[in-house]
Parts: sequence; structure tokens; C-alpha cells
Amino acid sequence: MPAPTKPDKLFSDPLNQTGGFQFDQKVVEVFPDMIKRSVPGYTTIISMIGNLAERYASSGSRCYDLGCSLGAATLAMRHRIQAADCAIVAVDNSEPMVAQCRAIIAADSGEVPVQVLCSDLQEVAIERASVVVLNFTLQFIQPDRRQQILAAIYRGLLPGGVLILSEKVSFDDPHHHQLMIELHHNFKRANGYSELEVSRKRSALENVLIPETLDAHRRRLKSAGFASCDVWFQCFNFASLIAVK
Repeated sequence: MPAPTKPDKLFSDPLNQTGGFQFDQKVVEVFPDMIKRSVPGYTTIISMIGNLAERYASSGSRCYDLGCSLGAATLAMRHRIQAADCAIVAVDNSEPMVAQCRAIIAADSGEVPVQVLCSDLQEVAIERASVVVLNFTLQFIQPDRRQQILAAIYRGLLPGGVLILSEKVSFDDPHHHQLMIELHHNFKRANGYSELEVSRKRSALENVLIPETLDAHRRRLKSAGFASCDVWFQCFNFASLIAVK
């Protein structure tokens, strides 16, 4: 059975030296609470990933959740896919995340087969894919590796297949960029995070989570070969794009 989750208090103790952000066992234990209170629109994005998988998953294909964490997008797809002989491959490079994800999947009643892999997503071959999800994953990968990852996804997608790419984004205009940061911080405060927690988590994520502009994501997707790509969801500095092969 999956372990019960805890409230996120990781950054509440000023004496606790957390260092750079890592997806370790401490994060796994609070992750559902952390993500819900930190990412505006996360629940909507997860639900709509299920809807998009229902629309685009094709018979005999695979759906990939790359950077699956605890499998929220995997479960959303699993319970909406109607295509016959379709399987889901969920991938994460954090051993604690994968262990908990496997327990969650094992306790789930969905019938679509799910394989959970502990691996660097670049080492997983994308084959016969109709849907690929990168849900707040690419932002944790160094920018000089991102084009190669998207190109590999494009090659592994079937014609008409889709990539769903969710990211924290930045903005070229300094005023708008700062406004979106402040609105995001207000969102976190409204969800019970203290000023100390907001500040300490931002410091922990610096140089670990590297956001880019929406235009940069569009250019990279076009360069990878996608026929069309654009934003289908945005709230403050969090957005999700859909790209079609």
C-alpha cells in the first residue's frame, strides 16, 4: 500500500539546512501537498491530461509519462484511455519517487497496463507513442539537453501523436516577469506557506529549476519537427503546451 502523505513543512525550520532541491524521500512524503499548494492550476492540468489522452491515445500504442513523480498524470491517463491494447510507460530518475509511484499504481483499480521505470528519461527509448507527457519535468533538465530530448520524443511519436509539455515559464518583459513571480508567491502564501518558506524554497530551487519563455519552448518544439504547438493552459508563470506531430 502507498504510504500516507504528510503536510509540506520542509522549509519551515530556519535551522534546517536543506541545500539544493532534491526529489528525495523527504520530498516524496509531502509531494502531493507541496505540488497542490505550489503550482496554480495543477489539478486542472492533471485532469485535462486525462482528457487529452482519451482523445489522442491510439490502439496498439504507448503513452509515456516522463518525470512521472508519484504518477498523477499516469493515473489520469489510465482512467481515461479507451483505445485497445494501449500501455503506459512511467519514468522517473528518483528511486524514492519510483518506489512510492509503484505502490500507488499497484493499489489503483485501472486496467490499462502501466510499467514504472527508474531511469534517466534520455535512456528510455520512445517507441510507437501516441501521447507523451512532460509535466513540469523539462525545467529540471539543463537547457543544453532539452532540444535533444524533444527531438527523441518527436521521432518516437506516431503521426498525429501529441506531446503535452507543462513548465514554469519566464517572461522577456521585466515588469511582467516580476508581476508573475509576485502573484505566484501570493498564491503560495494564500495556501498557508510563510514568508520564510516561500523564500527558502525559492533559494533551494535556484539553478535547479531553470525556466524559459514560452517563445523559447515554441521555437524548440518547432525545431524538433512538430507541425503545431501552442499553449492550452496558463496561470501566472505556469503553462502547458500541446504539440502535434
